[in-house]
Amino acid sequence: MRSTAELPQIPSITLGREPEAASDLSVHDLSKGYETEVLDFLAVRSLHTVYMAGFIRDNGLESPLNRGTFYGCRNSLGQLLGVALIGHVTQIETRTSEALCALARAAQSCSSAHVIMGEKEKIEAFWNHYARAGQSLRLACRELLLEQCWPVEAGEEVSELRPATAADLSLVMPAQAEMALAECGVNPLEVDPAGFQGRCMRRVERGRVWVSVKDGRLAFKADIMAETPEVVYLEGVYVNPRERGKGYGRRCLLQLGRRLLSRSRSICLLVNERNTEAQGFYYGAGYRFRSLYETIYLHK
Repeated sequence: MRSTAELPQIPSITLGREPEAASDLSVHDLSKGYETEVLDFLAVRSLHTVYMAGFIRDNGLESPLNRGTFYGCRNSLGQLLGVALIGHVTQIETRTSEALCALARAAQSCSSAHVIMGEKEKIEAFWNHYARAGQSLRLACRELLLEQCWPVEAGEEVSELRPATAADLSLVMPAQAEMALAECGVNPLEVDPAGFQGRCMRRVERGRVWVSVKDGRLAFKADIMAETPEVVYLEGVYVNPRERGKGYGRRCLLQLGRRLLSRSRSICLLVNERNTEAQGFYYGAGYRFRSLYETIYLHK
């Protein structure tokens, strides 16, 4: 239920000299063997790093399934000050502004980047460095990071809600593609049909897609994009137009929340700042605002 509205380009901030301390930093690929160190680093702010941590837990630091490369930024003592996944989706987590600057420079050499996303202040600072020699902005949207925690309202069970199977792909894929098109103006069924089907299938095989199917049509869907013991990150929440305004989607979302919170401390998702209808839907299911996010889609 995320929709994207075009916003003015992120305001430019006057760029001065790079901090001299940045010369003491090094950026390197994070390869197999660094998983524990990196996951410990990301766990400090688990709500904001679940996407990266979930990919590492699922695929390791080195995998084509990450659709990008993990980088680390260290100081002269070898201490980890920043981690970034740079690729199709670029995300960052840093302890210092100098580390953010160093990782932004590293991202400039990635030609496959599609979207940069994260907390508003960090992404604006990242963009001021990245935009010097990176890809140009195609679309920007502002989003709200919402979180659901215990207690979750009890309610009538939805008997149809279940993990999706391969037989549900013909229903899941068009709904997911429709939401992607509304979000960023790109239909994955047209630009990358084989890759899109493979990604949807892997998610289904991992039990990460929950659906409700009524009379042969998709009534509700939600995808677990990433999961750690601390946080579950949801995307692609869909309610069939025929079921909207009846409380059906809310019942499904509450039931899914009760299930997921039995194994994790919280659930988070993003919703467009201008999509007040979707915000009301999530607030009505017990989600609460946590942070303002910025998402930048890039020209290729």
